[in-house]
Amino acid sequence: MRLLESSKLSLFKFKACSLSSQVTPFGPFNSFVQKRWRKPIISAQTRLEDRTRDSNLDKLTTHLKKLDIILKLHVLMSSRKRGPFVSLQLMSRWRNVVGLNVGIGAFVHKYPHVFEVFTHPARRNLCCRISKKMMGLIEEEADAMKQLELEVVHRVKKLLMMSVSGTLHLHALRLVRRELGLPVDFRESILGKYSKDFKLVDLEVVELISRDENLDVAEIEKWREKEFREKWLSEFETKYAFPINFPTGFEIQAGFRDKLKNWQRLPYVKPYDRKESVRIRTCGGIERYEKRAVGILHEFLSLTAEKMVEVERLAHFRRDFAMDVNVRELILKHPGIFYISTRRNSLTVFLREAYSKGCLIQSNPIYDVRRKMLDLVFLGSRNTREMPAQKEIKEFKVDGDGIMDGDWVIPMLENLENGS
Repeated sequence: MRLLESSKLSLFKFKACSLSSQVTPFGPFNSFVQKRWRKPIISAQTRLEDRTRDSNLDKLTTHLKKLDIILKLHVLMSSRKRGPFVSLQLMSRWRNVVGLNVGIGAFVHKYPHVFEVFTHPARRNLCCRISKKMMGLIEEEADAMKQLELEVVHRVKKLLMMSVSGTLHLHALRLVRRELGLPVDFRESILGKYSKDFKLVDLEVVELISRDENLDVAEIEKWREKEFREKWLSEFETKYAFPINFPTGFEIQAGFRDKLKNWQRLPYVKPYDRKESVRIRTCGGIERYEKRAVGILHEFLSLTAEKMVEVERLAHFRRDFAMDVNVRELILKHPGIFYISTRRNSLTVFLREAYSKGCLIQSNPIYDVRRKMLDLVFLGSRNTREMPAQKEIKEFKVDGDGIMDGDWVIPMLENLENGS
């Protein structure tokens, strides 16, 4: 009996302890219980999910991804020694290389203005090549890069002038080669040709020999001078200000305008200045340090041909530009200056002031050619009545154990054409 009573008593105490540990619900009889309010967590991920979307830039990013896949396929096809013709069976093996999620047959059939599909006269298998229109635009882009060679040299100089040590890694420049308008062989055609301006310290490091004082003016200074003259604003309002363009539907909370006005007046070390260093522990040091990083990112995007770049590629310049900040979080803090699109597999940042309704306001020859390439992507399978008939390849399936590798002999084709 004593054992039963002791077990009942211990069970009763355990239930009481468990009830006391539970959270008491709010009600009229327990309103005296204090409830702790948790502050919502604001991070880069929450800002990325809650940001105001720009549909025009998101659509542009989607089509740019498709164009990148097409250009990667062109590079792989042109690297073939036996000609620019490749069988669809061989192209199917490049899906993971170019980052394609659908079948290669469906992708090629979707863009008949870019790809030409024909039957091989000897092997009787389906083959693919780049259309004449697309090849003409690729050659036109290469010609535009040659014509703008001096401007490209100035861009590289400016990037080296923004670097703290005056050096940059060639690997970082290769990642943004197409954004800056650099040719594929820029190490020989640009850095080697202009040896008076650039010097290769190591195999993968380039150094600026001497600074050019005529190039140490940021692109934002042109806008500030225009605002000062046309809108009659004071120098105090425009000396350190940035153009702000919020997307449609952006909610302005209470006190946001005053914070933005104070931030616009906050002085900072400009990208090409080397006179002083920012101390984070001083008054306003963190804000000035972040504003300097905003100025560097703004200048970097201004130097690109399409005023856009992937965020991951910007991380390779952090050490050279002395930006010890989270680049993604910094960009998301300023939605009026930058816009991040997540339509591609990686994040892409746009300079908001440079775009209007998904198009660049001030175009350049390289952007014009790439826009023509995008027009062919926009067409899709439309306006194909005047084009020669092509084989239906939607139901084409690839046998992984096939013997054919997509190669053929070009002289055989020439003999067949001459014989016919």
